Amino acid sequence: MASLPVQFSRNHLSTPYSSASLRRSAFTAPRSFVTVHCSAARENGENGQGLKKSLLPIKELGCIACAVISACTLTMASPVIAANQRLPPLSTDPNRCEQAFVGNTIGQANGVYDKPLDLRFCDYTNDQTNLKGKTLSAALMSGAKFDGADMTEVVMSKAYAVGASFKGVNFSNAVIDRVNFGKSDLKGAVFRNTVLSGSTFEESNLEDVVFEDTIIGYIDLQKICRNATINEEGRLVLGCR
Repeated sequence: MASLPVQFSRNHLSTPYSSASLRRSAFTAPRSFVTVHCSAARENGENGQGLKKSLLPIKELGCIACAVISACTLTMASPVIAANQRLPPLSTDPNRCEQAFVGNTIGQANGVYDKPLDLRFCDYTNDQTNLKGKTLSAALMSGAKFDGADMTEVVMSKAYAVGASFKGVNFSNAVIDRVNFGKSDLKGAVFRNTVLSGSTFEESNLEDVVFEDTIIGYIDLQKICRNATINEEGRLVLGCR
């Protein structure tokens, strides 16, 4: 009997918000274990030797099947890890939230950056000065709060903003390129004279969003128009059919 222990960990996130300060989130990682057992019979004697030879292909298939079952167990028992595996662990830098005030000094439209920007769960509520004109290429923004912030002329290329809050944010004259706004709250945000290319808004809140002189491709427009939270005025400005 052979035993293969497989260890999993699940992370639980605590995300306190404070408008007075930027806080770092804490993680705890309780562990759970799954053990996969694979067995093979022992053959003894002459009859056993003949049986061993005849069953050799079956044993090989059994080994392969055991490996497949182990892999499937690993995948099914850890769905959270599988869903977030493309994201790196939360940065332990105590000043990671303040890095947004500097941005990526060599950031370009293709998402190139000189240092990673981990802004997840940071609070920039009503910030009117520190984010204007910054380059936030490939920034990780999920769970962050930007409500009421002035983000005019920012360059956000390939940023990951799933689940972030941008209520009332001013994105005028900004370049928003290939940003994932999935499940984010953009109620009342302003995209005036904004380049909005290749970005996705699946299950995001676009209520009362201002799309004035927004530069957007036809395919991207079709995708945005499928969002039912856009009001009639917004749909008219965008030209949704």
